[in-house]
Amino acid sequence: MVNQRVDTGWQTCKSDSSGGSNSGESSKESSRCSTPVLDADRSDRLRDKMRKRMESGDHWFSLEFFPPRTAGGAVNLIARFDRMGSGGPLFIDITWHPAGDPGSDKETSSMMIASTAVNYCGLESILHLTCCKQTKEKITAHLGKAKRLGLKNIMALRGDPVGADWEEEEGGFNYATDLVKHIRHEFDDYFDICVAGYPTGHPEAESYEEDLKHLKEKVDAGAHFIVTQLFFRAETFLKFVKDCRAIGITCPILPGIFPVQGYHSLRQLVKLSKLEVPEEIMQVIEPIKDNDAAIRNYGIHQAVEMCKVLLASGDVPGLHFYTLNREVATIEVLRQLGLWTEDPRRPLPWAVSAHPKRKVEDVRPIFWATRPKSYIHRTQDWDDFPNGRWGNSSSPAFGDLTDYYLFYLKSKSTKEALLKMWGQELTSEESVFEVFTYYITAQPNQSGHKVMCLPWNDDPLAPETNMLKEELEKVNRRGVLTINSQPNINGKPSSDPIVGWGPPGGYVFQKAYLEFFTSSENVNALLKVLKKYEPRVNYHIVNVQGKNITNAHDMQPNAVTWGIFPGREIIQPTVVDPVSFMYWKDEAFALWIEQWGKLYEEESPSRMIIQYFHDNYYLVNLVDNDFPLNNCLWQVIDDMFELLDAPPEPLD
Repeated sequence: MVNQRVDTGWQTCKSDSSGGSNSGESSKESSRCSTPVLDADRSDRLRDKMRKRMESGDHWFSLEFFPPRTAGGAVNLIARFDRMGSGGPLFIDITWHPAGDPGSDKETSSMMIASTAVNYCGLESILHLTCCKQTKEKITAHLGKAKRLGLKNIMALRGDPVGADWEEEEGGFNYATDLVKHIRHEFDDYFDICVAGYPTGHPEAESYEEDLKHLKEKVDAGAHFIVTQLFFRAETFLKFVKDCRAIGITCPILPGIFPVQGYHSLRQLVKLSKLEVPEEIMQVIEPIKDNDAAIRNYGIHQAVEMCKVLLASGDVPGLHFYTLNREVATIEVLRQLGLWTEDPRRPLPWAVSAHPKRKVEDVRPIFWATRPKSYIHRTQDWDDFPNGRWGNSSSPAFGDLTDYYLFYLKSKSTKEALLKMWGQELTSEESVFEVFTYYITAQPNQSGHKVMCLPWNDDPLAPETNMLKEELEKVNRRGVLTINSQPNINGKPSSDPIVGWGPPGGYVFQKAYLEFFTSSENVNALLKVLKKYEPRVNYHIVNVQGKNITNAHDMQPNAVTWGIFPGREIIQPTVVDPVSFMYWKDEAFALWIEQWGKLYEEESPSRMIIQYFHDNYYLVNLVDNDFPLNNCLWQVIDDMFELLDAPPEPLD
């Protein structure tokens, strides 16, 4: 075992170990050596990310959300994280509501929402934590749980009183300063700590000057940066920053921005924060208070103009937005400010997790390409993750996926919407073929509804898959029901907007890949055809019972995506791994029933048709190893259909 420097993005280089267990208790062990983290930003602490952005003069933004009240709201919020995460926030934060059991495992708790944002959405996240109605021991337990879940950042707050006045908690804390000190004492420097600032002074403070002194006490106790309460005039915040600097507060201070989105939400927020809305704003809003669209447009304009002044001052490195769990107004403000990026270049070809223990992960099996949250869930108990190469395929130790209805794995679409897309009633195998075909073509189905998702992919087709649209449509119409595919790529720039990934200045490569369900009749013909394509084409063919037919090595993964970048070793982030495919097989077949079949009544014709696919179809993956040549997989499928369509040979 050779120990490499951890602080530069290197980790331990392991020798081969194939003694893993198939339980979730053991990690994925394999023969693999470390390579530097492809995206160094993944391994930085939040305070370091801020420092680098400040040194480069690159402004950032961040977003605040609150936990929803219902399970359905949790599903919608996670979908919003994915959408708003595409704009490039430096971090998000999740508020803490004492009345909502915030530290529990409920899908609506602050702890679970923040954990999901980190682990499954790949977002740097800050968990709010308050002193309200909590003992020191309970707070310590919450912090320990946050650490175990991969949360690295805490916003330390006293919190609002449950009643009219603050009530002291025996054995607890009454001030955020004491909470900051406790975090430092119990967890040393593990957490980056944020505290709240009040540009006009805390409403309960004796004076503005006294409140500034308390803020400095919080920073001196160990806080790394400050996010302020909302305000309505740029000069209010800029004076606050100047006053903070004058008493020795040197950490980053981020302004809290609230784009006015509605009359009633403004009144409610002002009531909670005990702020006064400037007269010039109320004079505009009052006459249009019943016109939400007009108020939102004014709020966007007012926020943009204020933010322009803040950013031009040189004292504001980033903007923190109070979203109220909405997205339209905030995104529009960010677009007008030029901060909403939607950079198509990805650090890796798949969605990364922000959990600290996954920061070196850079290899995954291709099968979960469209279900990354499921993959993260099934590998959450691993102690370390493939880095540099997948290694030997023995014992990947995937956890079982017994609960398909964890809120971060649920479809974003309602049951009603899914039935409109996939059919209120199915009448034959061909009606299922049509659903797949409508998904590929993005055309309305016979009921006039576009099929925007399938059980194996909860999103519309990726731009990369669109490159194969014509061929995919043709094969799906005939019962080759595709759930995953990629084109062959031979040295495209890493900055390519469709297939690019990784740092600039590199080149990316792919082998053509096709994964689909199809009938046993098709499989029999396919096996005859595949003989003439060996060894160029590797295949795995399996049914729900586990009958496995392959021409690939049973323990050797096949790299199907790789990249070459300046000053780095070759990175191969996507593989076809034979052992992992058998774990994926169980999930892929189960989705027929769990996501589609259960939409219908038991014993109904529609339910029985889906059950037939589950019981009788095969799952197939094909890899064309000759990536510099034209993709031959479509010819393989054409040959299969030609064999099926040929008249039977006459008997002697």
